[in-house]
Amino acid sequence: MNPAVVDSILTSRSRYLEELTRFIAIPSVSALPEHAGDTRTCAEWLSEQMTAIGLQNVRIIATAGHPVVYGDWLNAPGAPTVLFYGHYDVQPVDPLDQWTSPPFEATIRDNELFARGATDDKGQLFVHLKAIEAHLKQGGGLPVNARVIFEGEEEIGSPNLDQFIRDHKDELACDVVVISDSPMFEKGVPSICFGLRGLSYFQIDLRGTTTDLHSGSFGGAVANPAFVLAQVLSQMKDRGGHVKIPGFYDDVRALTEREREEYKRLPFNEKQYRKNLGAPKLHGETGYSTLERTWARPTFEVNGLLSGFTGEGAKTVIPATAMAKISMRLVPNQDPDKIAGLFESYVKKVAPKSVELKVTRMHGGKPWMTELDNAYIQAAARAIELGFGKSPVYTREGGSIPVVATFQSELNAPTVLFGFGTPDENAHAPNEKLDLDNFFGGIVASAYLYEEIGKIGK
Repeated sequence: MNPAVVDSILTSRSRYLEELTRFIAIPSVSALPEHAGDTRTCAEWLSEQMTAIGLQNVRIIATAGHPVVYGDWLNAPGAPTVLFYGHYDVQPVDPLDQWTSPPFEATIRDNELFARGATDDKGQLFVHLKAIEAHLKQGGGLPVNARVIFEGEEEIGSPNLDQFIRDHKDELACDVVVISDSPMFEKGVPSICFGLRGLSYFQIDLRGTTTDLHSGSFGGAVANPAFVLAQVLSQMKDRGGHVKIPGFYDDVRALTEREREEYKRLPFNEKQYRKNLGAPKLHGETGYSTLERTWARPTFEVNGLLSGFTGEGAKTVIPATAMAKISMRLVPNQDPDKIAGLFESYVKKVAPKSVELKVTRMHGGKPWMTELDNAYIQAAARAIELGFGKSPVYTREGGSIPVVATFQSELNAPTVLFGFGTPDENAHAPNEKLDLDNFFGGIVASAYLYEEIGKIGK
């Protein structure tokens, strides 16, 4: 690679931080209607940035919700085409009183930049914009053809992205997709993620009566929806953490012995992990390690409960209603729609007739996994070693990025997850942060990534 590209990155750190600070200052919270204007402003800022660094055909494309920002550079005949995906929207900042510094004022402490969106995903997508800029301004061009899309609805489940991809297949045609929206295994241990869990998300509503009732006058005459909900949920898993929904595990792709051995070699300290979480004891499906449970096994979790009187003091009522939010993380070969159907059938079977039951599908996403000998994965491994001075470990991720499966099915393109976050980055929580060594190292590694992918087509 042209040495001027890396030299430019190393001498531009202050400018990169200044620009990222301006990017972060735009409160593009996609979930809150009062920030719709800010989200649009953020899309406009991005489009201006993309034009300034030398991308072509840059435009803001409307969707039924927040817009997508697109740009490309297609001047490398015979080279592979890379599609870069990221999202410029961010999570709400609540609870605000737990932030040490204002969430949209980037603050550096101990070589970490604290702000909402610092790592999820503004800092990580900015890595690629700066690497592209260095190539275009110092190298005279890119070693690959590039298409770039940044969406503004990832944090609300990307409700319009799948349709956008279907409607713009020709514009998005590529050989490989690169996404930086995931963490390394730990600080100082760069990694490549080759598997993601999928998701099936529900809301359960139970109604017993038309209004709350006096627990003395009516207790014993009607079902208590809060108690019934607890009984229903208790039938979803056994004491060993095994999900009891019939057929739930039928399609689960089993861990190979090679993968289990690889997990054992990772620098994972279970005692420290438990301590960091503040948990008295770790718990999960019997027969699997913590990493296996969080990366390669499906789960059933209660995400929220609501019923009855929850204020200070006492109020003796039988609540009229009860509600639960439910998520099931899925692993390769499990289909979200099939799992959703199995769950609906089972919950209707175990819920008594003494309450009205409403089951609402909220959203979902397919799991994803690629093979380690994929040429693009190996190109990413070489780039990480060049950028960080050490070869990466290979991991899976317990979370979900549903668009990865969409890119595979609609564009027939593999995905490389090229993430630079850290496990303690506080994504979605107060004091979200970005490790600056990862940020700057990520720009260098990304610049090398384009070189390594470019070689595949030669």
